[in-house]
Amino acid sequence: MEGDAIAHRPDGATLAPPGGSRIIALDQAGKGNYERRRGRLVEALWFVLEAAVINNKLVPFSAVRAGLLRLFGARIGRGCRLMHPIRVKYPWNLEVGDACWFGVDVWLYNQDRIRIGSHVCISQGSFLTTGSHAVDGNMDLLVAPIAIEDGAWITSRCIVQKGVTIGRSAVVTPMSVVHRSLAPAGIYGGNPCRFIRNRFDGTGPERNAPDAGNAS
Repeated sequence: MEGDAIAHRPDGATLAPPGGSRIIALDQAGKGNYERRRGRLVEALWFVLEAAVINNKLVPFSAVRAGLLRLFGARIGRGCRLMHPIRVKYPWNLEVGDACWFGVDVWLYNQDRIRIGSHVCISQGSFLTTGSHAVDGNMDLLVAPIAIEDGAWITSRCIVQKGVTIGRSAVVTPMSVVHRSLAPAGIYGGNPCRFIRNRFDGTGPERNAPDAGNAS
């Protein structure tokens, strides 16, 4: 295909020469349904402070992280543990209840709102993203909120995608990918994430769930 002409389409896609596969022109993609809730100056200032403090392993104080997040519009409850370095795309899109734990290198990519209830644990390396792209259209940005209800545990290195609600006291086992909302009080795992068993009475297709990993 190298050197062949490619015709652009009005919807941002392109057509490859005969015999080739359709591609999408990324330089034509737009912001889709994303809404900027702060000005560029505030975003730039947060970018610097996030790198210097929030995502800095040399700052071991939860109160400092929580205070800066609140200063930029986040709602953070009492007794939350944010001692470890984390990343927060936009603090004004974040709501966290009481007594929540965040592990090392948690990444909250919240172009839309992320609401986290109380007594929620999000373990090390997990990635929550409220954004994606119109994969079969013009690659416009598409956003939708994420909700994590009270008592849930997102264990290490999980991915939670846009528009998902994780029910009260649900557990997501390590390295799982959550594409769809999960009902309360279940243990789920895999890619895509599937029901394993109930959390508290042990009933379900598999009596022995995988080890959920380290909580901190």
